Amino acid sequence: MAQLGVGIGWRAELDLTIERMDGVDFVEVIAENLKPAHLPESLRVLRAKGVPVIPHGVSLGVGAAEQPSPARLAHLAACAEALGAPLVSEHLAFVRGGGLEAGHLLPVPRTRESLRVITENVRRAQDALPVPLALENVAAVFGWPDDELTEGQFLAELVEHTGVGLLIDVANLYTNQFNLGLSAVDALDALPLEHLAYVHVAGGYEHHGIWHDTHTTAAPQPVLDILTELCARATPPGVLLEWDDDFPSDAALGNELSKIRAAMSLAGEAR
Repeated sequence: MAQLGVGIGWRAELDLTIERMDGVDFVEVIAENLKPAHLPESLRVLRAKGVPVIPHGVSLGVGAAEQPSPARLAHLAACAEALGAPLVSEHLAFVRGGGLEAGHLLPVPRTRESLRVITENVRRAQDALPVPLALENVAAVFGWPDDELTEGQFLAELVEHTGVGLLIDVANLYTNQFNLGLSAVDALDALPLEHLAYVHVAGGYEHHGIWHDTHTTAAPQPVLDILTELCARATPPGVLLEWDDDFPSDAALGNELSKIRAAMSLAGEAR
């Protein structure tokens, strides 16, 4: 996988901030917000500086029984080509069925039959894309009752069958630990981290006993601790901060990147 460094999710509200920030090695942009033929000026500026830009999809829905939409795949491919991207990322999620949109990135049933269907969907997506694909684990507030595999086992077998890259969101691992009691460390131990493409870090908040992964606050210490645990097991090619709304000052965002680097360095000291 491409060596990326430490980055931040590009949002139109942060365009000038990101352009002038020190220490932004790469960015990620929501693919559905892009028109490949008319890229935002800020992304063209970053590309001219040599900053890699990764298109990140949120609507492909490889977790559905239906095959991935050729039009959605063509859009992801066009985004990758327009940006000169080293890879494309998406979510291992269920987002629609029978023509109805869920409106959320829902967890997939972790059964053998689901794995068979998703394996075929991932292969179709890989065939349609000009660059490697990485899939992200999602945050959940519920689990399916008939799961046969843990999340780590499911992802490991999907990687074995397809060679797909992994985008591991440590904030989502924390969310699932908080909401469902699923150990983040156990998940890390089960994952084939040699296939790691990059990592997401983000913040959220607890409300009535549920953790909401909102990308609107600083990453809490438990999320940074999971990042350190991951880095103790593998050296991630990239780590990226997500912040989607209630944007803080430039200095606060820079501090968040510094905290990410500090969490990564703690793992290096332990090794």
